[in-house]
Amino acid sequence: MARGPHEYMPGQQESPVVLTSLADMLTWARNWPRAHSVWPLMSALACCGMEMVAAAQGHYDLARFGSEVFRASPRQADLMIVAGTLTVKMAPRLRLLWEQMPDPKWVISMGQCANSGGEFYDSYYTIQGVDTILPVDVYVPGCPPRPEALIEGLLKLREKIAKQGLKVRGEE
Repeated sequence: MARGPHEYMPGQQESPVVLTSLADMLTWARNWPRAHSVWPLMSALACCGMEMVAAAQGHYDLARFGSEVFRASPRQADLMIVAGTLTVKMAPRLRLLWEQMPDPKWVISMGQCANSGGEFYDSYYTIQGVDTILPVDVYVPGCPPRPEALIEGLLKLREKIAKQGLKVRGEE
């Protein structure tokens, strides 16, 4: 009986060799810990903030993703979750908090009010999207979005961090 080129033959040894480049190995070694221990900053601005808090509770358990510790200081956080309506008066303060966060840092925009102004789209006191003042990495849609949506947004952010090259935003 003839054997195909990929069939095992007695006495044949397969060598367990893994080929990769040094850059790929360094990228993985640098980004894997970053992606699996993202610490969010507490920045609940409106009704979406209650859903953000609910995502950290035991029923949804953000702890399994390494993000259970909501930091009160921007100097200890590397993720800003903007949850809710951003007003013109709050925007400079939110920008200041983002600037105080150490690099690398990421932003999740949570809810329609944060994404595009939501039901306040033509209001003079509402910022029409957080991306006008901060660089947003992941958008979580909904009004208000469920905690599962925030968890999915966090998983998308983890994928984005893991695929990042050796340079991150702010490092040139």
